[in-house]
Amino acid sequence: MPTDTSAPEAADPVLADIGAALFHLRRIWAKPDLMKRIRAQTPGERPLQISNLMVVNAVAALTAAAAAEESGRADDDPDRSCSEVTVGAVAERLEIDPSTASRLVGHAIDAGLLSRRPSPVDARRANLGLTEAGHRVKQVADRFRRAYLDTLMTGWSADERAEFARLLTRFADAAVQVPRYSDGIDEIFKEAGAAD
Repeated sequence: MPTDTSAPEAADPVLADIGAALFHLRRIWAKPDLMKRIRAQTPGERPLQISNLMVVNAVAALTAAAAAEESGRADDDPDRSCSEVTVGAVAERLEIDPSTASRLVGHAIDAGLLSRRPSPVDARRANLGLTEAGHRVKQVADRFRRAYLDTLMTGWSADERAEFARLLTRFADAAVQVPRYSDGIDEIFKEAGAAD
């Protein structure tokens, strides 16, 4: 007896719940008024942008990694090289193309959040760093993020928070390795016959 391939597959209710929760989070966190509220709180010629925060976080993480790498080397190592934070490193960290990273870095520099110094290794490159304002923005953003998450997880035990962090990190790492969902939108409509 042939199998009916047009019948819907049996849905795993847990996966359906996860998908619904992620879709709901995306709708909440992508509200169109978010950028308006951020801009209203940052008066001036060039208000703070979400991309500024992304670049500040990337440069801070890359700077910390470079410092850890430097401290791990012996001071008398003749092959010691200077670790730098470049636009290319920011592009890689944010998983965007270098031209987009260059534009975003330029905006963060214009906003006074980053400094650009000549590279001691290669004059064609710039070595990026956080300015005092950039450090303040990072500290405030981190504090707000922690307070927001703390509010969302009110009533969770320390073990529940730790387990959630472990599982969410594992989930995010898997999503980076298999970033297919957004690429499959055309296939979803094609298979459903909605593209006709």
